[in-house]
Amino acid sequence: MIETYTIEGKWAILLSLMSLLWVALEKLAGLHGEYIDYHLYLTNLFAIPAIWVMVLALKDKKKNVFGGQMSYRQGLISGIILSVLISLMSPLTQWITSNLITPDYFPNVIKRSVELGYYKTTAEAAANFNYKNYAVQGAIGALIMGILTTAIAMFFVRTKSGRSVNHRVAPH
Repeated sequence: MIETYTIEGKWAILLSLMSLLWVALEKLAGLHGEYIDYHLYLTNLFAIPAIWVMVLALKDKKKNVFGGQMSYRQGLISGIILSVLISLMSPLTQWITSNLITPDYFPNVIKRSVELGYYKTTAEAAANFNYKNYAVQGAIGALIMGILTTAIAMFFVRTKSGRSVNHRVAPH
């Protein structure tokens, strides 16, 4: 049974590594320091490569497990398993992010959010911007977004039934 889901495991690891690379690039670009005001907006661009990787994972499963024939249900199950694995790995990737890649992010975002008036006190900001909150939000977000992405992507990745998709009548 475990070998049935090795593709999902492989892609969960790849997506997690990609997310760590993304965070490192954000840090290098100054989005966790000098340009932190732009982080809120630019970090959401991660959705583009994340969706792309999810689609690649589903196509890999279709090709290498289902022999090129995968139903919507089979793909949905695969995507849910992949999403659960990514969600389970999310606290570890957040720990690596918070402690190794960018330990200055939380102090910087706390300070800046108080300066901008989003929070009245540093304590209020710190209650929001911390490892525990980000680990929980990341895990839940990965699960929800992964399942939603899969549900949509499978309309395109699934093998169509034997009926013709093109119903146009040829001109006489």
